[in-house]
Amino acid sequence: MDFLTFNQEYTSTIQAERVFKALILDAPNLIPKLMPQAIKKVQLVEGNGGPGSIQEITIAEGDQIKHLKHRIDGIDQEKLTYSYAVIEGDALLEKVDSISHEIKVEPTEKGGCKVTTVSKYHPKPGVEIKEDDFKAAKEQGLALLKVVDAHLIANPQAYA
Repeated sequence: MDFLTFNQEYTSTIQAERVFKALILDAPNLIPKLMPQAIKKVQLVEGNGGPGSIQEITIAEGDQIKHLKHRIDGIDQEKLTYSYAVIEGDALLEKVDSISHEIKVEPTEKGGCKVTTVSKYHPKPGVEIKEDDFKAAKEQGLALLKVVDAHLIANPQAYA
């Protein structure tokens, strides 16, 4: 098996540009505020926030994973797309060599948006991975989208 792919879609009533700004552009500031029980901090450790930059994510106490590093591979504010790879992390990377994510935020006809996430898990040689191995990660990603969405609904001027 070359890799395991997960596709997720989330529909929001919030405009695509606002979701992109909150979920992607301001994530290092916003996510730890909205989800302090899950994410302690997100900090840029290399680069200027564009492609090639490295972000370090410190996970809250009690989780198996304590930290992750993401490499930003692409960001297009016009097309509302973002891609990154997990390049370092404790327990998570026992079974995989790498994890890549692509996020696309698209406007819908009713003025909201659809967020599509494609995640590719590349296993280490000789390791078989199953969707259940990463169920928690998928659920956390969906929870993050819901929290950001709720924040934007409650704060209509935010990221306008």
